[in-house]
Amino acid sequence: MDVVIREANIEDAPLLAHLTRNCWAGKVAATSSGHQESSEKVEHELLQGGGFVLLVNDEPAGSVRWLPIDDDGATWEMRRMGILPAFRGEALSQHLLEAVIHHAQTSGVEELRLGVRTDQPRLVDLYAAYEFELAPELEYVHANPNEQPPHVMRRFLR
Repeated sequence: MDVVIREANIEDAPLLAHLTRNCWAGKVAATSSGHQESSEKVEHELLQGGGFVLLVNDEPAGSVRWLPIDDDGATWEMRRMGILPAFRGEALSQHLLEAVIHHAQTSGVEELRLGVRTDQPRLVDLYAAYEFELAPELEYVHANPNEQPPHVMRRFLR
């Protein structure tokens, strides 16, 4: 299996929207806004932050995005990480996670944050293995007001 991570560009917005919707189908609660991900929203987020596409044997298999959440860009939020069902079970999400961590470190970012839905507690352990810690004092900016707020996790990079 040939695994490649490449940085997403604006032309990838439709691909990332498609990957998010398909990675989350049947995996994330139907009330998640990820199921309505649009190319326009992805393009807007790519212009503000960035993203990676994971390719397996040259076929798109997953993606992740990030956005700065403060004015100086010292803190990024990881968003919308997912792997297509056909490629699950190979620990591929770890490649995306490591790519974001490395990119953030080389970009001078001081902190990474992410939200974990309360109905997906197993993800807390995955992120904890990469030195993310629960941060109950932080509020998730993109929380759906009709759902229980997700757990916020953070990792300091310096």
